[in-house]
Amino acid sequence: MWLVVATGENADKVVPTFEGLDEFGGHVMHACDYHSGEQYEGKKVLVMGCGNSGMEVCLDLCHHNAFPSVVVRSSVHVLPREIAGKSMFELATTLMKWLPIKSGNIQIVPGIKKFSRGCVELVDGRNLDFDSVILATGYCSSVPSWLKESDLLSKEGMPTTSFPEGWKGKCGVYAVGFTRRGLSGASFDAIRVSQDTAKICNQETQPLCHSFM
Repeated sequence: MWLVVATGENADKVVPTFEGLDEFGGHVMHACDYHSGEQYEGKKVLVMGCGNSGMEVCLDLCHHNAFPSVVVRSSVHVLPREIAGKSMFELATTLMKWLPIKSGNIQIVPGIKKFSRGCVELVDGRNLDFDSVILATGYCSSVPSWLKESDLLSKEGMPTTSFPEGWKGKCGVYAVGFTRRGLSGASFDAIRVSQDTAKICNQETQPLCHSFM
């Protein structure tokens, strides 16, 4: 019997602890529960996180006439040199012609120091009023909540050995999709798992086949 863990590396939402957030009083939600900016029309919304989810939320808020601000704690971003044969610089130049950030529709704010009733204190000392907060604070593996005492995955729910060796553990436990390499990594794992289980199955059935000969 085998167990293939394929719940993914982003199964559970990450909700960090922020001082005073429980006193904020406004609407607070994680980006995974966000569906539309329609309910935020005319409201000031703080988006915590400037990754893919955070920026998509900001753009949608702009399209629904909200006033989003996004927390950007660092100016360093790792991007590929090119996409679809075009340099990142060329794409960025094109995008900046229409992105709401350039027009000022999306405000950039530094890190958060603490929350209070309807207000956020920034690390630069400013205090800004907001109606809602959307936590685009990422996701994590859910494996630690249900798989115990596994040599294959760590307490964070990720492989204990680095790629490409993190797909097979002991006692028939396998992992698919925990390589941090997207679909290509998941495909690599799936192929290795299918090959390994097929090999084991063939080895187990060979003696049975010979006994009937």
